[in-house]
Amino acid sequence: MIDTQKIIIVGDKVLIRPFEGNKKSQGGLYLPPNVIEKEKVHSGYVLKVGPGYPVGAPTEDETWKSPNATKYIPLEAMEGDQALFLKKDAIEIELDGEKLVIVAQSAILLLVRDNDLLNIK
Repeated sequence: MIDTQKIIIVGDKVLIRPFEGNKKSQGGLYLPPNVIEKEKVHSGYVLKVGPGYPVGAPTEDETWKSPNATKYIPLEAMEGDQALFLKKDAIEIELDGEKLVIVAQSAILLLVRDNDLLNIK
């Protein structure tokens, strides 16, 4: 199991644990790995998200603010969401023997959030 507390995702990037994929066709035939890998769209669970899109510094002279106070527009993806993303835009990595992908939020096509599962109302 990966300790996500030690991972820092930057900018608009999202860390996803991809699903293994459907290894059977609808007719019951087993698909070889190269067929599954050629699919254009993949899905998985969002493990960690970056802070979002950075917003430019204010143009006014505000001496009371910290000069390094970067503000971000937050991402729509949240930890625990199911994501459908474009495989061509994904960067595959391996952490602790587990294959993960990093994608920009712009490569995510769809998010499924189960608020009942997360006890959010």
